[in-house]
Amino acid sequence: MSALGAFLSAALDRPVCAEIADAARVIASRLEGQAVLFYGSVLRTGDLDGVLDFYVLRAREGSEGFIAQHLWPDVSYHEVTVHGRTVRAKVATMTLATFARAACGETLDTTIWARFVQPSALIWASTPAVRRAVVAAVADAAITAGRFAALHGPVEGTPASFWRSLFRATYATELRVEAPGREEQILANAPAHYDALLPLAWAADGIGCTRRGDQLAPLLAEERAGAIAAAWLRHERAGKPLNLARLVKAAFTFDGATRYAVWKIERHTGLRIPVTPFRERHPIIAAPQVLWRLWRHSPS
Repeated sequence: MSALGAFLSAALDRPVCAEIADAARVIASRLEGQAVLFYGSVLRTGDLDGVLDFYVLRAREGSEGFIAQHLWPDVSYHEVTVHGRTVRAKVATMTLATFARAACGETLDTTIWARFVQPSALIWASTPAVRRAVVAAVADAAITAGRFAALHGPVEGTPASFWRSLFRATYATELRVEAPGREEQILANAPAHYDALLPLAWAADGIGCTRRGDQLAPLLAEERAGAIAAAWLRHERAGKPLNLARLVKAAFTFDGATRYAVWKIERHTGLRIPVTPFRERHPIIAAPQVLWRLWRHSPS
């Protein structure tokens, strides 16, 4: 195993509490998953009152294979009762093969490698071979992200300065609205992770660098730099249309969208809205009535 693979294998073994681990296994069973990756704010805080973020990787597409193949991931909301409490999770689902391709930068997508260069935990894998495949894919995500960080970053700078430039570039490409300084929050959550990861990713990708104290300078031949820039241009051109299409898909296929929205409304406002069969089946049609009740409930 490479130095990068060993580093990420250890990082992915990050322990989680029993409630999260058991909920992940239940959801993986529901979705016929082979592995579950855990990421996001609850990974850092351990706050079980929040919504967990899972990626469930499976062997084959679900019932909507054509759509899933081109506009992944599928998104769903789950509530699982474990150890006497309800655990809630927002789950993205895709095949392990597609996840691996996206992590390598072989697709026009930027979301997978930009997300999984950030700390995550591999909660469960069905077999040792699946675990190795997931670790390899996350390592490929780091390599892809590191390559584009070298493109967007300064001539010389700290690892954080390269990651900062990368995250800003991906936000602009992905049609995401992030609060100013979001990239600083991400980096501040795990500074040692990012400092160690960048030179390992560059080394695994054949990108040399010089080091002066905490300052790094990538060594990219002109031809290699041109190839990376051309690859980024393809991502940039496709990013906004691709993510807009995914948003449209999610609006009609988010499984559990009504329960998720109702829980969010109750948590933030105290207004309890019954989840009727009609609202469950037709969340978009039911939305105006829910918004009206929310407006009536709001203090004047």
